[in-house]
Amino acid sequence: MTELNDAELNDAELNDAGTADAGIVRVYKTDDGGTLVFREAWVDAGAGDEGSGNAVPAYFVVNHGTVGHQSTSRERAVASGEEARGLLDAFTAQCAEDGYAALVPAEQWWVVAQYALKSDRVTDRDKYLDHKAREALTAHLAWRGSGTVERTEFTAAAHGTGKLNLFVLAPDPAIAVANILVCLREAKLDFTKLTVAVAPHADPTAFKQKHPKPSKGPFTLGG
Repeated sequence: MTELNDAELNDAELNDAGTADAGIVRVYKTDDGGTLVFREAWVDAGAGDEGSGNAVPAYFVVNHGTVGHQSTSRERAVASGEEARGLLDAFTAQCAEDGYAALVPAEQWWVVAQYALKSDRVTDRDKYLDHKAREALTAHLAWRGSGTVERTEFTAAAHGTGKLNLFVLAPDPAIAVANILVCLREAKLDFTKLTVAVAPHADPTAFKQKHPKPSKGPFTLGG
């Protein structure tokens, strides 16, 4: 088996098939029962073992399931970029035939997981929290089709305190909120200091708090 030629898998071209994640084709539809489901595919490109001259095979991976629930994956070894592109093209065509379509950002929601910090001076502990929360959410949401972590930020808050905001782009805000709460509780990342809010993509300032409830005041990203 030969190594996959990365030049044949241009990320920009793959993005045209419908995803914000480089190299991943991700599509959604609402089934006959009113449930949001998704499919996605990507190429897990191999690389040679350093110094050995041996190629690690690349795989074409298909993942699918109900949004918000653990998905199911299968993979197939591929020998070339041409073969991988052919499989991606066939996957995209089949999804379109089955009624699936990509969601543009404007069709989705912003969900923010916010941590209250002791100070507006970002500490090593705060940076660690940012890294671990981002890492946990990225994996948890991806395998459930319920959102992508787009960015994080530290902001100052009242009385010399601070906030850590993790911005998630989600196809269904209620499902994303539920997944975020489960993920961060299981990760044991200062859950008692967590607030979660949602806003339409078109109005990213119109956040409404969803956790904890009832809200003690208006939700703000900082200040």
